[in-house]
Order: sequence, then structure tokens, then C-alpha cells
Amino acid sequence: MNFRRQSKEEVTVNLTPLIDIVFLLLIFFMVSTTFTKENHLSISLPESASEETGQPPMAIEILISENGEYSLDGQPLVNTKVDTLKRAMQKILDGRDAAPVVISADAKTSHESVVRAMDAAGQLGLINISITTRQTTSGD
Repeated sequence: MNFRRQSKEEVTVNLTPLIDIVFLLLIFFMVSTTFTKENHLSISLPESASEETGQPPMAIEILISENGEYSLDGQPLVNTKVDTLKRAMQKILDGRDAAPVVISADAKTSHESVVRAMDAAGQLGLINISITTRQTTSGD
């Protein structure tokens, strides 16, 4: 009996799909990685050396006094609660979806009062928020 030898096929591994998966994983980790930025700066607010840009038309102006009392467009509010701020801003909006918000706070106002005003504006969907500062004097 004469048996023919079967020719052996060469076994190869296709690396193309493996390389594709490795690159996809690399891109995924590059995009999803967050970097923390640590700053140890001492800052002095609310002075600014930039020029005045002027107040945009139809803006909601929030004034915050040194002891945290609010005033919207010249009208003082009865208390400092977020709900009161939101109701007053809704009344000023008068059906509009958005308006710029300008916050003018005293230099000695607590940070909490400014954040409360920003939070009330954010809850209403107002995202165009500016904080006014005074220009530094040339002697400082």
C-alpha cells in the first residue's frame, strides 16, 4: 500500500484583529483618564486688571452686600434663600428661556452667598454668568 503524504498547511496567526483591539483599548484609556490639577495659589479677589466689557442688554443683575443680602435689578429680596432668588429671577425672566446673569458682590461677602446666587441661576438653566470685579489701581 502506497499512502500519500498529506501536505501540512502552515499554521499562522492573524495579528491584525489583535492590533486593532490593542489600539481601541489604548484610545479608550486615553480618553477616559482624568488628570488632576493641583494649584497652591494665593489669590486676592475681586480685583481685575482687565478692561470693562460693559453689561449685556437684558441681563439679570444680582447685587450681594457684605452681610449676604441680595438685590435683583435694584429690588431687595426679603431673605437669602435659594427659592426666593429663583422666584425673583423667574419673575425678571418673564417667560424667556435664558438671559445673562451679572453677579456683583462686595469684596467681604462670604463665598457661600456668591455660590448660592450661582446655584439659583444654574437651577433655572441660566449658564451665562459673569462676576464683576473692580480694576486694580496702578499703585498696587
